[in-house]
Order: sequence, then C-alpha cells, then structure tokens
Amino acid sequence: MGFYADLKKFLTQSNLVTMAVAFVIGVQVGLVVAALVSSVVDPLIGVFFKSSFSNIGLVTVNGSTFTFGTLLGAVITFLIVLLIVFAGIVYPYEQYQQRQAAKAAATTKTCPECCSTINIAAKRCAFCTATLPAS
Repeated sequence: MGFYADLKKFLTQSNLVTMAVAFVIGVQVGLVVAALVSSVVDPLIGVFFKSSFSNIGLVTVNGSTFTFGTLLGAVITFLIVLLIVFAGIVYPYEQYQQRQAAKAAATTKTCPECCSTINIAAKRCAFCTATLPAS
C-alpha cells in the first residue's frame, strides 16, 4: 500500500476523536504540572538554596545568560508528567490487558492429538474426534 492509502485507512479506521481528546488532556496535564513546579517546587527549592529555582546555575558568558535552573525545572516537569501518565494510564491499562488475556486464554485449550484450538469444556476434539483427558 502507498502512503495515501495508508493515510486514508488510518483516518477512516482510527478513532481520531479519542486521540484528539487524549492529546488535549495530555497538554492540560502538562500545563498543570508546569504550574505546580513553578508555583510550589520552585519556591521550595528557593527556600533551601536562597535563590529562585530559575536562577540556579546562572552563568553569564559574553553577555549571554545560561540558566540551568530553567532546564532543571523542565526536566522535573517532564518526570512528574511521566509519572502521572504511567501511574494513571499506562499501568492500569496494562493490568486490564493482562486480565482480559487471562480470561480469553481460559476459554480454549489445544487438542493433544491434532493441535487444534478447541473449547476448554470439550471432552472430544471437534476436528480429529480424539477423546480428551479431563482437565
């Protein structure tokens, strides 16, 4: 398939509304965490270092000022967003997927004679008619 065919398939088969909502929520979570870092974490760091968080590592070279505290604040914001997304979305979803896979796996078994997938409650294979051991 070509690029445009793949794009058309993506646009028609994907749930773009869900993706758009997830994107907007993700951006908003990032903004909230950035505000949290600038309004709570920055003053807490300032208490210990007697300086604003954004002024930590302030270096001036030939009139250019490098504020490593701003970068540190961005890294802290990223790590907090990462933790929130993992703990709130990724980990619960993985647990849900594992529970669903366990339920699906419990409904079938493999025939020892012909290796066909059959219902777990079957006493005889539908494909080779072999008598199955009690499970």
